Amino acid sequence: MTHTNKTNFIFIVADDLGYADLGCYGSRANTSPSLDQLASAGVRFTNGYANSPVCSPTRFALMTACYQYWVRGASEEPMAGNAHGSQELGLFPHLATLPGMLKDAGYHTALIGKWHLGFRPHFGPEKSGYMHHFGPMSGGVSYYSHNARGESSDLELDGQPYDEPGYLTDLLSNRAVDYVHQRAKETQPFFLSLHYTAPHWPWETRAQGGIDPEIANDISHLDGGNVETYQTMIREMDEGIGWVVQALKDTNQFDNTLIIFTSDNGGERFSDNWPLVGGKMDLTEGGIRVPYIAHWPEGLKQSAGQTSTQHCLTMDWSATILDIAGVQAAAHQPLDGQSLLGNLHIPAHTVERPMFWRMKHRDQRAYRLGSWKYLKVDTYEYLFDIDTDARERANQAKRQPQRLRAMRAAYEAWNAQIPAVPDDARIGLVFSVADMPSR
Repeated sequence: MTHTNKTNFIFIVADDLGYADLGCYGSRANTSPSLDQLASAGVRFTNGYANSPVCSPTRFALMTACYQYWVRGASEEPMAGNAHGSQELGLFPHLATLPGMLKDAGYHTALIGKWHLGFRPHFGPEKSGYMHHFGPMSGGVSYYSHNARGESSDLELDGQPYDEPGYLTDLLSNRAVDYVHQRAKETQPFFLSLHYTAPHWPWETRAQGGIDPEIANDISHLDGGNVETYQTMIREMDEGIGWVVQALKDTNQFDNTLIIFTSDNGGERFSDNWPLVGGKMDLTEGGIRVPYIAHWPEGLKQSAGQTSTQHCLTMDWSATILDIAGVQAAAHQPLDGQSLLGNLHIPAHTVERPMFWRMKHRDQRAYRLGSWKYLKVDTYEYLFDIDTDARERANQAKRQPQRLRAMRAAYEAWNAQIPAVPDDARIGLVFSVADMPSR
């Protein structure tokens, strides 16, 4: 059955992938032939950033197309065990979300993969716009026992506890393939969030499936890892993405589907972030700059194979999807994300995009505008020309005090508009996008 001419969307998010872990971003390891092929026939972004250098805050931004700082749960970096049972640490069901707005516009919506936006009974994928979900609810889970530091599986299927044997990366890929085949039988366009846990810790590959069941419930034994295991995990994720691409081709949905690929934050222990420094938890470039690949044969005929230097954040891609789908933002929840549709059509055309970050961890602050970046870590301030100093080695703060003062002031003006980071004394504070001031 042929569905309408509306564009389908597959938003693929890797977990803790480094900026240079893919061949198309400089990796010397053969980890990503499928993604490299998508990049060669799509648009590749070299100045793309995650909304946060940790998992769940970026996912809040992806879901709302707004800065994550409007939602209390995003102040947890990332959300962990204290979120279980909490009514505050999660994605509030009343918020307008990317899948929810697409659902209201006639799309079928699904999340296959990691949620990590709060726990039941107060939060869940189906409460925030997804019509179908399969995958883990927590951050990091074992790839075979599927547990998250407990004895039971962390997987759910449509809101119910669920488990099945197998390597988690392959389970997610195969579910996505099945979903693509299923949607080909319907007239309804679809939005699929395919959110892998790979290559997030614990570092485990297909070949490591025979782990002693007596220790399978304790994923700490997998904490060692090595570069080879890490790269194999990327390769196995990439292979699964290739299966999804083939399913789209087999069902004649490939040309009309926009595939977006990125990571939720910068790389971790075994990642390749070259030439960037730092990694997960840092507002240096290695913690926030990530790959972005956009592939859409029907929509990017004139720009296929090109590279863009446009600055962008995770939430901009959510705004782009809404723009392509013709969906207006909710009146009470204006978007912070900015559509990249024009840049997708003409990658060489870029617009100035101010970008802000803050982290409770080490009181980090960052602001990038054009080639310049203001960075504060603990009590130390830095000013870098990222275009000429991507490794953030030449601090220009003393040489350009006027620019430093201007960028600091711009950051502080932005920061004053959003809720303060809650401390232990204010842990009960609840704030949400619905309460944000007009801007």
